[in-house]
Amino acid sequence: QVHLVESGGGSVQVGGSLRLSCVVSGRRNSDTALGWFRQAPGKEREFVAAVNWSGRNTYYADSVKGRFTISRATDSVYLQMNSLSPEDTAVYYCTASVLPSLSDVDPFRGMDYWGKGTLVTVSP
Repeated sequence: QVHLVESGGGSVQVGGSLRLSCVVSGRRNSDTALGWFRQAPGKEREFVAAVNWSGRNTYYADSVKGRFTISRATDSVYLQMNSLSPEDTAVYYCTASVLPSLSDVDPFRGMDYWGKGTLVTVSP
C-alpha cells in the first residue's frame, strides 16, 4: 500500500507564497515521477507540476510557470508557490507515478497514487 500525505496548505492573500510538502511511503518503485494536481470548486482536476525520477526534469502547467517551483527528494515532493492569485485557490493533490517521467500523452497517465489533498485559499 502506498500513502501520500500532503501538508502546507492554508489561506494567504494575493501575492503571497506557500510551500506544499508531500511525503510518500509504502512499497513502490521510487524511481518514478512525482507531481501535483489541483481541483478548484466546480472544476475538473488539472495538472500543475511534475518532476521526473531523477529530479532533473520538471514540467509545469502554463498557468503556473514562473511562479511555482517543484522539487523532490527520493520519497518526498515539494511545491513552492509564489505570487499567488485567487485563481490558484483549489485543493492540491500530491501524486506518485508508476512512470519515470511525466507522460507525453496525458499528465494523468501513470499517476496511480494520490494523496487526500490540501486546501489552498487565496483571498483578494
